[in-house]
Amino acid sequence: MTEPTGRAAHQGTNAHPGDPGHQQHQQHERTDRADGADVSTNTTNETGEAAVPAIPELVIISGMSGAGRSTAAKCLEDLGWFVVDNLPPALIPTMVELGARSQGNVARIAVVVDVRGRRFFDNLRESLADLEAKHVTRRIVFLESSDDALVRRFESVRRPHPLQGDGRIVDGIAAERDLLRELRGDADLVIDTSSLNVHELRAKMDAQFAGESEPELRATVMSFGYKYGLPVDADLVVDCRFLPNPHWVPELRPFTGLNEEVSGYVFDQPGAKEFLNQYTELLQLIAAGYRREGKRYVTIAVGCTGGKHRSVAMSEKLSARLAAEGIETVLVHRDMGRE
Repeated sequence: MTEPTGRAAHQGTNAHPGDPGHQQHQQHERTDRADGADVSTNTTNETGEAAVPAIPELVIISGMSGAGRSTAAKCLEDLGWFVVDNLPPALIPTMVELGARSQGNVARIAVVVDVRGRRFFDNLRESLADLEAKHVTRRIVFLESSDDALVRRFESVRRPHPLQGDGRIVDGIAAERDLLRELRGDADLVIDTSSLNVHELRAKMDAQFAGESEPELRATVMSFGYKYGLPVDADLVVDCRFLPNPHWVPELRPFTGLNEEVSGYVFDQPGAKEFLNQYTELLQLIAAGYRREGKRYVTIAVGCTGGKHRSVAMSEKLSARLAAEGIETVLVHRDMGRE
């Protein structure tokens, strides 16, 4: 990751997906209802009946400067999304309205919002509330990274952090974290890019957005080792260290949880199968709540000491269970092979 300010993404605050003066059918401005449910103008079809405009799918890309926003935006553009970089948040509803007036030509819009437009950033929450009141479905993708990784990226390109002022890079990072704290909490998808390169980030974005149809809920099951730190993008964390460690079995030590002997050893231990069964039931309950709340992504982190044996074996079984329940699942073994 070597693009700390995201300036390589596509500047385009003046981009218009559709020109209402050149639409095929005459358009009539609609007076907003008192409940604010309309986001666009009506069109008339060939029979003279009012046609309901299709509201574009909306993704808001934000996150820490240097975490890869421009890479994420470029990936969506390559997938056919209409991408607008550094759009003032107050203009997001207008962007959606213009997309709705395009007669289906702009069906998916991605907007990059960051602290370069900090004069307008306070308007973001108001714009999000406006979109919700108008029944616009939107998703927030938040790019996260550790302080150490961000400092290295800024130093490698010898550019200041947009919020550091006369201070240090770390001062700008701290100020930005504080500014984005609430937005991160509202995010539908958090991607930690601390250890990702550009290609790995693109692969993650492709995995989430390249499908022909968006699944109801997509889960990432990630095994990890506690000695390497907790995954910062995890929604749920499971600790498998209550099970005996195959590391202390000499004939199993060289292998991983992908090996049948290691997996068999793990699930022959008291409580292992019961834990898998009951946690799967709990996840079904949580998944139903996520669907009701409109949350589309969940990251489940399964940990053991080194992320090699128990967490890998449990993640494999857990992801298979979730897939069997109709939840599209991505399996990641974060720390396997690090020893």
